[in-house]
Amino acid sequence: MRTTAFHLVTRKETPQDAEIISHQLMIRTGMIRKLGAGLYTWAPLGLKVLQKIENIIREEMNAAGALEMLMPAVQPKELWQETGRIEDFGGQLLAIHDRAERDYFFGPTHEEVITDFVRNEVNSYKQLPINFYQIQTKFRDEIRPRFGVMRSREFIMKDAYSFHLNHESLVETYEKMKLAYTNIISRIGLDFRCVLADSGAIGGSGSQEFHVIADSGEDAIMYSETGEYAANLEKCEAVGLLDSRAAATAEIEKIHTPEQKTIDSVAAFLQVDKTQTIKTLLVAGVDEPVALVVRGDHSLNEVKANNLASVASPLRMLDDDEIKAVAGCDAGSIGVKGFKGHVVVDRTVANMSDFICGANENDYHFTGVNWDRDASFDEIQDIRDAQVGDPSPDGVGTLNVARGIEVGHIFQLGNKYSKAMNAVVLNEQGKSQAMEMGCYGMGVTRMVAAAIEQNHDDKGIIWPANIAPFAVAILPMNYQKSERVRRTADELYESLTSQGIEVILDDRKVRPGFMMSDFELLGIPHQVIIGDRALDENEVEYRNRTDMESIRVSRDTINDFLAEQIKA
Repeated sequence: MRTTAFHLVTRKETPQDAEIISHQLMIRTGMIRKLGAGLYTWAPLGLKVLQKIENIIREEMNAAGALEMLMPAVQPKELWQETGRIEDFGGQLLAIHDRAERDYFFGPTHEEVITDFVRNEVNSYKQLPINFYQIQTKFRDEIRPRFGVMRSREFIMKDAYSFHLNHESLVETYEKMKLAYTNIISRIGLDFRCVLADSGAIGGSGSQEFHVIADSGEDAIMYSETGEYAANLEKCEAVGLLDSRAAATAEIEKIHTPEQKTIDSVAAFLQVDKTQTIKTLLVAGVDEPVALVVRGDHSLNEVKANNLASVASPLRMLDDDEIKAVAGCDAGSIGVKGFKGHVVVDRTVANMSDFICGANENDYHFTGVNWDRDASFDEIQDIRDAQVGDPSPDGVGTLNVARGIEVGHIFQLGNKYSKAMNAVVLNEQGKSQAMEMGCYGMGVTRMVAAAIEQNHDDKGIIWPANIAPFAVAILPMNYQKSERVRRTADELYESLTSQGIEVILDDRKVRPGFMMSDFELLGIPHQVIIGDRALDENEVEYRNRTDMESIRVSRDTINDFLAEQIKA
């Protein structure tokens, strides 16, 4: 491709509304252009990258035995009413109406649609297992779309859905999809981790996320420094930090703590470490208010708390008036002694002794509190965030943290949707049975942004070879004026193109410095600079975008040299 025949419009300025590097660079390189809030047009340069990722996904999904199909983006509301998921997605659902005032949603996901398809197409266990996938546009009406295509409202997703007679078959396909996802991200050339995750609004039991490691990642990934354990922070098990409960050594005492309403201020006022304190948070329960208790230096994990059987879902903290009605005090003075309600303590808290807590009276706290003697709890649960330095849940090493960008999520759905929508088959005994389902999503547009977040420098993008829009950039100095530069550039372009190598030749009438900075920004992996000075010695200059080190190569051997570099 010659630049004069290609749509290439770059910008020097960084857009003011672009907060992260991928958004900045995708705008500056002209890969995307904003149409509206969370809506982007993909220009030819960006589309080339997007399609390369799609092709890798297709190859690996096909190799794993999945069958490609395409479902409508617009979905009848009635399907969502069958599963009762409208409230789960809430405002993210874009509701639309046709001329007959029939209600539809622009699909944020396709569990209902695929289940409807399968319940009408599959009726015997002999047709199972089967796995369908599509690469389709989705829409989620984000409250605050941001970070470019990383969190846009319209996006492209690969979603797959498998159907099975039993759980064993589901697990087998789930593992195939896990391997397929590993292969996809590895082929794209990204550093990533597969982590344990919460299933969220999609539902089901087991699920894992695939995170591209990047400093700008929205998710905290907890992982063992010496083992294989890895989990999203919301799912990471937080082990108890005390093996057993020590005997009480202090008497309970009520202390006046005027205006001390936080753990930090109480600990400072009493001149103790925060690890000697506990904090009690009140939430709405299924039958009665629930007190969730964690150590003072720990944070409540709201996802874990939301999954507790005694806690009303979605999780809701009690407001000031409710707290006063339940505990008789303001939020900063809540404690466990005398609390009338359901008490859930974290594993570490369950083994604490001589601790400090609120006195359920404003401006007062208890010191020397001990379980059984002074207060009691109803259940012990893992309800806190794991922290760096905690023992790894698998018993190997300690936990560290990295930032990750979620690009894929796989679920064992079970029969949540098949039961709700009566998607059944006749089993080997001739009896009707709801199918087991798996769900496997991958953000295609997000993968582009994640690749840039992980691969860039202060000059621009550094594309992984397998998804670069072009493999080689030919940069001729004074192409319009020097006959031999133009002839050498054209000959190399024709030769590489005939070998099936994707090449872009910059034949614009621009200054050499502008050309060089443009292609540093664009991040083409292999760059050949052709100028009169090097040609005087029958040479051209080669640069690899990764290190930008200049190498002189004979004009006669540049083709073979490039072929070797591309293979490497």
